[in-house]
Amino acid sequence: MYLDARKRPFFSDSTPACSLRGQWVSFCLVDETGVGATYGGLSYTVRDSAGREYKGRLNEEGFAKLKDIYSGPVVLVFDDLYSGTEQPYRRLMMRPTYQLPITELQFRAEQTRFASVDGRRIEANPAQHQPNRFYQVEVRDLVRHVAHLPPTTPRVHSPKRHALKMLADLGFGPPQPSLVGIVLFPNKHTVLEVRPLRALRPILSTEDGFCALNLYQLALFAALSYCDFGQAPAEKPLDEVRFPLDPSVGNLFAEQLSVYHEAWRIDPKQSHRFYPIYEDIPYSQRFEILPFDPVLYPQNRPERNEEQEHPARLHFFDDEKFGTDTQAFITHHDEVILISVRGTVSRADALRDADAHQVAFEGGVGKAHDGFYQAYRALRNFVLQYLDQFHTGQRIVMCGHSLGGAIALLLAEGLRRTPDAHYNILLYTYGAPRAADSEFTAGASSLVHHRIVNHNDPVPSVPAPWMNTTAKLWIPGAITLFSNPLPGGLLFAAGLVRVGGNPYRHHGEQYHFMPITLPDGSHSSVLWKPGCESLQEAGCNRALQLQGDMPDRDNVLRQLFQADQHFMTTSYIPAAWATLRRWQQTLESEGSLVTQREFELLDRAFEDMREQLRTKRRELALRRPANDRSHEPTDALNAEIDRLHTSRERLASLRWRRLQARDVYGNHASSAHLQASLKRWFRHRENREPAQFTSVPPPSHDEQVRVQTLDIDSVV
Repeated sequence: MYLDARKRPFFSDSTPACSLRGQWVSFCLVDETGVGATYGGLSYTVRDSAGREYKGRLNEEGFAKLKDIYSGPVVLVFDDLYSGTEQPYRRLMMRPTYQLPITELQFRAEQTRFASVDGRRIEANPAQHQPNRFYQVEVRDLVRHVAHLPPTTPRVHSPKRHALKMLADLGFGPPQPSLVGIVLFPNKHTVLEVRPLRALRPILSTEDGFCALNLYQLALFAALSYCDFGQAPAEKPLDEVRFPLDPSVGNLFAEQLSVYHEAWRIDPKQSHRFYPIYEDIPYSQRFEILPFDPVLYPQNRPERNEEQEHPARLHFFDDEKFGTDTQAFITHHDEVILISVRGTVSRADALRDADAHQVAFEGGVGKAHDGFYQAYRALRNFVLQYLDQFHTGQRIVMCGHSLGGAIALLLAEGLRRTPDAHYNILLYTYGAPRAADSEFTAGASSLVHHRIVNHNDPVPSVPAPWMNTTAKLWIPGAITLFSNPLPGGLLFAAGLVRVGGNPYRHHGEQYHFMPITLPDGSHSSVLWKPGCESLQEAGCNRALQLQGDMPDRDNVLRQLFQADQHFMTTSYIPAAWATLRRWQQTLESEGSLVTQREFELLDRAFEDMREQLRTKRRELALRRPANDRSHEPTDALNAEIDRLHTSRERLASLRWRRLQARDVYGNHASSAHLQASLKRWFRHRENREPAQFTSVPPPSHDEQVRVQTLDIDSVV
């Protein structure tokens, strides 16, 4: 009888596969330490060669055994959706759009931990020597819908994917094209080591107060905004998308942090490694790049043509096609929505920078720089559409460098004034020019904005308060000036000089990087709040510049030779890193923010500046006509000298100031994960520099010679 059964055809109308029974199969799910308790009670489905399904649950040790199954391999899947009550998971599964098919297996895998500190697979799992077969698997190997899951990582003991395809070709297991599950072979025990579903998430404080953590972390994200999104294919994807370009926004969030890789590259030509401080979190709590799955989400289907949604369209704004060339990215998790806006790169950006004509800020008060305002208007709807779908009360953290900082300011104020939205916004900008007039600045006083300025960065000095630049006038005026001086000069002046209205004014609380050359020749900086116009002008002393209502251009031209002070990877990021390290060491040692030697160096610079102001006051007094009783110029200089004295006192106070943990880490100061995150960060050699005299990491030769666009505002 047994031989007769073996002689039957492998396929027939009534028997799609071998009809022999009596086989068995057993399997066990374990974590990377060989323990299966995490997966105890998990529901599974097995489909044998005859197409019969067996459903059951793993025992408390993650083990199951099936007996008397049909001959041949079987396919194992864990496709039951999560049915628990934890709200972060329920919200992701029930949100209005892009509901995630989170399975019970995914939830369990997110509760496990890596055996190695860096998330790499190990070769010493205690369960490896128990079974007939041992596979290293990922959740995506065992569930049907995988677009929301991370890509696979390298492994030594891979499951037999070719066997799964062969069974599918023969009509066993799940129907094609869904090659779902793991093939188990009969009369053998198989152990499946499930890779933990953990991700890395850059830590951001959501408190209003300034902290060194956000200073550094958001400087990195402001620089990342200059990168492409990196999606392939970039347009009209069919069934899946990838993010192979490194660095890129999509690659960092979707293919590096999602697989627990400590990414550090945020600039294609970057050589020095600046690692963000990461926290280890369950995969579902990462900064999300939305899934692309035309089967689950109709809005992803290619037949929608121009209305097709995909990650690049949802997370990345690039307005190059429509003239403003504004670029930004947005992503989120359950506590933070992050928005970063790019600075000047293209000719369109430069022309927008130059268009400093003031226009009314719609929906608010005051007037804004026309070029920045047009970029804000282009970006606004993109951001609002994202917030409408994914804002559930998170803190909106925004950042931008240069032009991007100006646009981010207008966007932040526009969002803050959105009726009935109640957006809670925190803004950090780096080297941003003035974006609006004094009325706008006063009206936006409740917006939390920390404005970072590097010493001798020329861009924050523009547009000058006296400017109301209209590019349509000053550009042809500058050209005509050489061929027909009188009309050309008048046209040029009409394009630059503000006639009536309110002056441009900076918004936000300024933090200033004061440079220091240490005794060994290395460079460092001290971050502080000067409260002094001479320093707020980024080293371009307004009192020394003004001749009537026009500036002395020689000072601005001199600044252009220090234009490297404006760029992120060679200036702002190294200074932010040095500040974080200095503040960390000060907190640990209970020391002061400024050493006596550093104070002496800076105090000497203050005295030099004060002497320049006094000299200027004497020159003005000598040039004043005998019958001129006006004290306005000298009054302004006297006031500036007084403010400089106040600034010196502020600097002196840094010698005695004692930091609190919240000054350094914000609301993460008391969190349970902070020490583990710092331990991971300090494992990297680059972050273990001596801290009290923490030097700004020097740029590499390639970074020094790079040609980078400077905002045209700095030269008009």
